[in-house]
Amino acid sequence: MKLAPSRRLAGISVISALALTLAACGGGDGDDTSTDGDTGGDNGGGATSDLSGSIAGSGASSQENAVGGWIAGFTEANPGVTVSYDPTGSGTGREQFLNGTVLFAGSDAAMSEEELASGVDRCYGGEVIELPLYVSPIAVIYNLPSVEAENINMDPATIAGVFAGEITNWNDPAIADANPDVELPDLPIVPVNRSDESGTTENFTEYLTATAADVWTHGPVETWPISGTQSGAQTSGMIDTVSGAEGTIGYADASRAGDLGTVAVGVGEEYVPFSPEAAAQILDVSPAAADATDLRLTIDLARDTTEAGTYPIVLVSYSIACSVYETEEDAANVAAYLTYVASPEGQDRAAQPDVAGSAPISDDLRERVTAALDQITVAG
Repeated sequence: MKLAPSRRLAGISVISALALTLAACGGGDGDDTSTDGDTGGDNGGGATSDLSGSIAGSGASSQENAVGGWIAGFTEANPGVTVSYDPTGSGTGREQFLNGTVLFAGSDAAMSEEELASGVDRCYGGEVIELPLYVSPIAVIYNLPSVEAENINMDPATIAGVFAGEITNWNDPAIADANPDVELPDLPIVPVNRSDESGTTENFTEYLTATAADVWTHGPVETWPISGTQSGAQTSGMIDTVSGAEGTIGYADASRAGDLGTVAVGVGEEYVPFSPEAAAQILDVSPAAADATDLRLTIDLARDTTEAGTYPIVLVSYSIACSVYETEEDAANVAAYLTYVASPEGQDRAAQPDVAGSAPISDDLRERVTAALDQITVAG
């Protein structure tokens, strides 16, 4: 079926803007950054696109540092576009996307069937696009200044027992036996959880459910199921709460761990500390979700893997958009921004330790992301 003229024009605008964006980011380091047409011969780093307008997003606070880097890189090449992102948390981000408050969202959890159904109206009869563009380990963080070990080892049942409130002291045998060379304090454990509806919480409790369901009996949840606990809102609140008191333990996007201690997680016969490389390995052993499509590239993470060197507490955070937008400007700007995010330049920028330290997506996944973004059109 042929697209309406406005749809075709939007597609042409996106392609042109993307070529200029990548040329500007590539900065004339080689012939592969050159483009044909009006931009030919201007690949010295100063090329900019003719996109204009503004796009707003909200959602996962885990993505905040990466999004800051992505916005900086994208707007360097597209100074006519203003991009904003409010790290409200995954649940609020999806809600604001569906009610039309924002044009794109970030979420540490895929949309539910009910949300996807609501997305048809929000997307002007189109579909929701879900793209796994931010891959990062979730660190189990703790505040024990007296412990000099680089990491404390914990197997899945121990982690589950701590957050279920069954293991209550740092020198409990379940912890001590896994750390024979570490002098653990006789100190109460203070578990800290997110107080808001959180995709990070859902990812973390999915891991607990997959690896220690007999200990963690609450299942995977976005809202913490145990009352009377210490908590913090968004990633920043979690970090502040754990940092504020000795003996605390929590969970957060690893890029925000800072000087806090982190747990090396039991996987098979070894204990694996977090790293972008170890986190990326889980994608190699994880299948697509049962309801994944060419627009929704959702993943069923193999959190119970025993593959050596794999860090299984991983956050795969999705960028959410529409396949159909109301205006050509919105369609072009969202598609161009997310294409930059998925590009090698965008992924490498987020992977920098002083940005987010995330794991870049593979070339194969990038091809599928690009194919999905190529389907963004305009209502009419």
